[in-house]
Amino acid sequence: MQVRADRVSLEGHHGTLLPPTSLTFGEGDLAIVHGEPGVGVTAFGLALAGRLKPTTGTVHAEGVDAPLTELVAVVDAPGVSEPDDALPLRVVAGEELALAHRPAGKEDVARWLAEHDAAPFAGTRFENLTPALRTRLLTELAAERQGVRVLVLDTPDRHTSDVGGWAGLAREQAGRGLAVVVLTATTPLSALPFTPALLGAAEQPAPEHCAPPEGAVPESAPPAVPEPTEELTESTDGVPE
Repeated sequence: MQVRADRVSLEGHHGTLLPPTSLTFGEGDLAIVHGEPGVGVTAFGLALAGRLKPTTGTVHAEGVDAPLTELVAVVDAPGVSEPDDALPLRVVAGEELALAHRPAGKEDVARWLAEHDAAPFAGTRFENLTPALRTRLLTELAAERQGVRVLVLDTPDRHTSDVGGWAGLAREQAGRGLAVVVLTATTPLSALPFTPALLGAAEQPAPEHCAPPEGAVPESAPPAVPEPTEELTESTDGVPE
C-alpha cells in the first residue's frame, strides 16, 4: 500500500491554510513533515486521513480498496482528536478502545494498561501524564483500530523538546509495518532526525524505510563450535586405552 498526496492545498475564509503540498509514503515508512506552527499542519494531517477535502489536489491510497478514513488514524490532533485533559487515563483508554471496536469494559481497560506498562497511571488526569507516556499510549491505542495502516502523529513536539522520544516511537511503529507520518512545527529543522518534507513543497525527500524487507529471513546464528574431545591417553603397553 502507498499513499500519495499530490499538491494538496486548503483555503480558509481568511486566506490559505495549507499551500500546495505533496507527499508519498508506504507501509513501513516514516515520513516527517515540518511546517510553521498553526492550523495548516493539522489540516494536512486531516487531508491525509480523508477527513478534510482539499481545495486543490488529491490524496489517494494505492494497492488497497479501503477508504482513507478507515486506513489512517490521526493521533492527538489539537482540537480534533486530542483527549480532554481533565479526564483520567482509564477513561481516555476506554474511549479509544471502544473507538477501535475492542473490548472496553473496566477490566479490559485495566488489562490493556497493565500490558502497556501504564497501570499505575490509570487514575491520573491526562494532562499530568509525561509527554512521552502520553504520545506512546495514544499512538498504541490508535494502532489498535481495525483496518488502520497509517498513523499520523500530530505535532508531538508541542509537548516536549525530546525529539528522540517521539522519533523512536515512530520508528518502532514503522518497523512493525505501519506507515507513519509525524507532523512537526516547533522543532528546529536541524534537530530533526533526518531531512523532513516541508509544507508548501512539491518535491520532497524520500521517507525513511524502517520495516525489514518483505520475506527477509533473520540472520542465523553462527554454527556452534564442537566441544573438544578428550585426547586418548596411552597405556603403559603402547596400546591406546
